[in-house]
Amino acid sequence: MSAGHTAVTTPRAAVWCEDGVDCGIRDLLDRLGDKWSVLTVTELAQGVRRFRELQRALPGISQRMLTLTVRRLERDGLVSRTVHPTVPPQVEYELTPLGRSLTHLVRAMADWSYDHHDAIVTSRQRWDAANPGSEIR
Repeated sequence: MSAGHTAVTTPRAAVWCEDGVDCGIRDLLDRLGDKWSVLTVTELAQGVRRFRELQRALPGISQRMLTLTVRRLERDGLVSRTVHPTVPPQVEYELTPLGRSLTHLVRAMADWSYDHHDAIVTSRQRWDAANPGSEIR
């Protein structure tokens, strides 16, 4: 491939703005780069969930981590939080229209990972056998 070849770049040249400032891809990767955000979006794509329902649907997530995750998703405008005035307060979470617009991408990643999981495991095993003692894992 020549140095001038650009066929693999994004069609929008959208990673950097004209002034060299990041135009959003880093924000997206920061938010969706952690497993809990992706799994939370996936669960909320199924519909409105109460906090405990979300926690039960995400085995291994702590209460604190779920709280941080939904707060970050809410801050980014991907999740809305509704507090019902009951005793104790009932809190529900759901995807906003912006969050719902992301679900097809998350679903595509989940489908890809399911389709290629065995190949990745095999490749890792082959690489680990060829590189014993490596710190990469």
